[in-house]
Amino acid sequence: MSKQMPPEYYRLLEEIQANDFVVLELNLYLDTHPNDYKAIEQFNNLSKKSMELKIHFEKRFGPLMHFGKSFSNYPWNWDDSPWPWQV
Repeated sequence: MSKQMPPEYYRLLEEIQANDFVVLELNLYLDTHPNDYKAIEQFNNLSKKSMELKIHFEKRFGPLMHFGKSFSNYPWNWDDSPWPWQV
């Protein structure tokens, strides 16, 4: 059974997911509209925001991504649940 996380955990995770959805959609749009300056600017701003949100989340709640894309605290905290993909 996973432990209950504070409301900020779920709020931040939802904000990361929503932001990354827009980044993905912009990425697909830019594949066919590579000269759309405003879309590129929006993509870059939201990509930066995505990184900032993930850093904030990980400082507060631990690793978000695996395979070397997130650091671990000591002791190893990848066995702490719930993992982001479980909520």
